[in-house]
Order: sequence, then structure tokens, then C-alpha cells
Amino acid sequence: MASIDTPEETPGRDVRAIIPEDFRLESGQRLTAAQVVGRLHGPDYGPLVVVAGGISSGRFATRWWPWAVKAGGPVDLNRVRVLAFDLPPGRDEPAVTITTADQARLLALLLDAAGEPRIDAFVGASYGGCIGLAFAAIFPGRIGQLAVISAAHRAHPAATAVRGVQRRLLAFARDCGREAEGVALARQLAMITYRTADEFALRFGPAAPAEAGGAYPVCDYLVAKGATYANVTSAGRWISLSDSLDRHSVDPPAVRCPLTVIGFTSDTLVPIADSRELADRAPNLRQLVEAPSIFGHDAFLKERELIGRALHEFLSPLTALQTREIAA
Repeated sequence: MASIDTPEETPGRDVRAIIPEDFRLESGQRLTAAQVVGRLHGPDYGPLVVVAGGISSGRFATRWWPWAVKAGGPVDLNRVRVLAFDLPPGRDEPAVTITTADQARLLALLLDAAGEPRIDAFVGASYGGCIGLAFAAIFPGRIGQLAVISAAHRAHPAATAVRGVQRRLLAFARDCGREAEGVALARQLAMITYRTADEFALRFGPAAPAEAGGAYPVCDYLVAKGATYANVTSAGRWISLSDSLDRHSVDPPAVRCPLTVIGFTSDTLVPIADSRELADRAPNLRQLVEAPSIFGHDAFLKERELIGRALHEFLSPLTALQTREIAA
């Protein structure tokens, strides 16, 4: 089912899959949404690459990862077809207990609706990487290769601790009738964990406000980020997806496809030790890439040169095969 492209959007078409009446989440709950929605970019034919990002991402991959997913980019829309999808629950839907395995099953429904029995590659960053691991474990015959960036096979307790505070903050604000403020504050807390102390030291000076309770320069930055995010999501949706991250657990030996793991030594949400453990225990490791970054967990959004090279190397066997087939 196609949709009309907006002028600023890279050409693509939406695909939709009806969620069956008997579809249940692992929790036993049901989604209120009647369908899962994805978007296809790129040529009509060619290798199919699923791209999934953090909990703020969705089917418009060329918007939330514009330097990576574009014509001539690391995920080259001249050479591969790209499928990205919206992560339920939606903003206006009630909170549910949903797992990365549930998201993988919903992706399978979308692939069925699109007539795609198998994907050639999955590129997942942050929450999207967790979904990719779950998909590879559940549907080993439907995936060619997998790259996970800033993601591991399990949630680290320190990350769960921070997200737990965020969820309690969100619930408290919602119950007090101040949901938007709660979302903004939770986003401010999240930004501290996404980035690093080194970046904050370089960007913000020590200038103090005139009175106690006033905003320091770094606080102005966080407040602006929080205010923007309050218009994007709801407390219930954030609680659902944050909790989903903490429920995430995949046994690395179950991920049998060729696997590329990309991690950053400054990432406090996904410690590099967890990326190394995933790489060590995966039966078909293709490559472990680890690097320092001033951007911490957000390095997958910011480290364009490093991520670009890694994705080019990851996808080059697909595009090389495509080139040979065209030449033949």
C-alpha cells in the first residue's frame, strides 16, 4: 500500500501488514494498532537491507540517519533496497509490555506482506541492534548477515538503573497531569547517558547563573533537547520501549548468521565489555570493530567516517555481487 511522498522526503513507498487478531505479545497482551508500517527506499530490485535505530527512530530512515541511508552513502540507495519500520506502540497508544522478540515477529509480518521471504542484511543501531539480534535468533533462515552498532545481547544493570529512574519519572509526571514536562525531563536525563563527560567539558564552560536554581550553559542545552522531544513521544510509549530494552536477552550462540559488532569504549549504556562478549560467543563472527568516541552511545549517529567505513565493508559483498550480476 503506497503513500504520497512529501517534497522533503527521499522517494519511497510505505508497506503495511495487518496484525492478526490472534497475535499476542510475549506478555500475553495485544497491541491496539491494527497494522505495522514500514517504508521501502531504493531501487525496485536489488539486495534488501533492513535498517533499524533507537527508540526514536522509525520507518523514515533517511530522516533519522540521513548521512548513512542515502544515494551514494554507506547504505547506498543506488545499490540496495532499504526497509525501515515504525516501532510500536505508537505515541497515542497505551503502554504495553513488549520485547525485542515481539518487534522481530512484527517485522516478519511486514516482510510477509511485502512478499520478502528473506532479507540480505540487517543493520541495527541501539534498540534496532537488539531487534536485529532477536530476529536472527528467531528467524535464522530469513537473514543473510547482521551488523549491530551500540547494542549487545543483553541490557547492562547500570543502564537499567538509569532507565528505571526515567520510567518512574515519566509515570509520576503522567499521573500528576504534567506528562509533557515529564517527557522533557526524562529526555534531559537520557541525553546525559547518551553522550560523554569529555564532550560536555569541551562544549560547555563553567559560567554560573545569577541565582541558585538557574540554568548553567549545559542545562540550557539539555532543556532545549527535552523540550523538542516532548513533542515527539508520549510517556506510555517511552515506558514501553525503555522497558523493552531492559527485557532484551538473546543467547549469542543462537545468532548463527555472519555477525559484525561495532562498539565504542566510551559507551556507558552498552559497555564495550558486553560488545566483546557478544563477539566472543557468536558462532559466526565476521568482525568486531571497537573504537573510542567522544560521543559515547550516540557515536552511531555522529562518527560518520568510522561507521561509514564499517558499513561499506559490511555491505560490499552484497553490492559487489549485484554489480557482477548486472555485468553478466
